[in-house]
Amino acid sequence: MQYNWELPTWPNFTFSTREIEHQLYDFAQETGEVNALLKLLPEDVGREALLETILSEAIKTSEIEGEFLSRKDVMSSIKNNLGLNKTPDIIKDKRASGIANLMIDVRNTFSDVLSNETLWNWHNYLFGESKHIAAGAWRKSDDPMQVVSGSFGKEEVHFEAPPSARVVGEMKAFITWFNETKPFGPKEIKDPLIRAAIAHLYFETIHPFEDGNGRIGRAIAEKAISQTLGRPVMLSLSKTIEGNRSAYYQALKVAQRSNEITEWLKFFVTVALQAQFDAKKMIDFTLNKIKVFDLFKEKLNHRQKKVLHKMYSFGVDGFEGGMTAKKYISITKTSKATATRDLQELESLGILAAFGGGRNIHYKIKES
Repeated sequence: MQYNWELPTWPNFTFSTREIEHQLYDFAQETGEVNALLKLLPEDVGREALLETILSEAIKTSEIEGEFLSRKDVMSSIKNNLGLNKTPDIIKDKRASGIANLMIDVRNTFSDVLSNETLWNWHNYLFGESKHIAAGAWRKSDDPMQVVSGSFGKEEVHFEAPPSARVVGEMKAFITWFNETKPFGPKEIKDPLIRAAIAHLYFETIHPFEDGNGRIGRAIAEKAISQTLGRPVMLSLSKTIEGNRSAYYQALKVAQRSNEITEWLKFFVTVALQAQFDAKKMIDFTLNKIKVFDLFKEKLNHRQKKVLHKMYSFGVDGFEGGMTAKKYISITKTSKATATRDLQELESLGILAAFGGGRNIHYKIKES
């Protein structure tokens, strides 16, 4: 089987948007609504929503690659980077600092042209401390670069990238394409999702680094959307992708067989639209969080506040398995009777919703 980069049509992608026109329109509408909503929100709510979005993208883009980072470490790293911590937190996990720095840089430099140095800098964020990966450099090994997923012993090869000898030339062409398709460029692609979908597939096909290509490829997609929109986009593509990563790898695998990429566009646009819906939920969740602590600050005891902060820290997806009396006791070091009473009070106030019964009763944050 020939891969797309081996075909004479590479990298001249062809596609039809007929079946996704309505989704492209919906994305434009949703993005506009989210942007307008953010402008109307109090500054603290908007900042919280932004932090949660960056955190989600950082955590999920790492999980897709099999890295599971501490939410606390990543959030602390993000706040350090943004200057929100009066005294910077000490982060022991350099991976958390690296992915946080990458996420912030993608947002801060979205309008800048793409260059070798940009990509090498991003790669250094991820692997600058590694003794096993050549950070900030294209791959040079003569071994085949295969894109693989699955656990050890059950790996699936999705496709093979061009040999290392071709990487310099391929990346020169890719970077030229990316910069020429930006707003007002000589080959401008006006729709942000079309441009981002092609950029992600194009970069992933080349797979120019020893490791980290997925994380950087998704960052490139975010840069393409933001650059084309003219503002940093408020969404987490990786959160949606991580929810069904097998579909993501399958879509990439199919896309490697041809330079006619209509099916890939359909997949990517669906992911991006869902990510934008999720971003709106994130804003509602953040607004609800601030309202709860403002409206009920005189009615909540210190234990309830501590537990609610813990639950809200896990974002829209919530505290895994919900809050139970047993977990409440572990967090607050209180008695079972007190834990049960506190949780019932939170339910009666309309802050938490109860599910199950008896010993299996658990609580989740009630949607506004």
